[in-house]
Amino acid sequence: MPFRFVLAACLIAPLLVNPVLAKDPVAGAKEPSVTQTAPRERQKKCGAEWRALSVADKAAKGPKWPQYFSKCVKRLKEQKA
Repeated sequence: MPFRFVLAACLIAPLLVNPVLAKDPVAGAKEPSVTQTAPRERQKKCGAEWRALSVADKAAKGPKWPQYFSKCVKRLKEQKA
């Protein structure tokens, strides 16, 4: 029984001494840069458009997501330029 307490103390002590270790690692994550946000936004827009299409529309625009996504990204880049 005392071994459990010693083991628990060894595991918890670093967190008490250094509160940085106890913080959530995701909370310290950096914000995405501009070069990262643009592709993410395009992917979100194309994904929303893809989900909104009917089966017949999907067959006409491109049979699979990769083909549709490629065309959608090109279209969005041309609209921005």
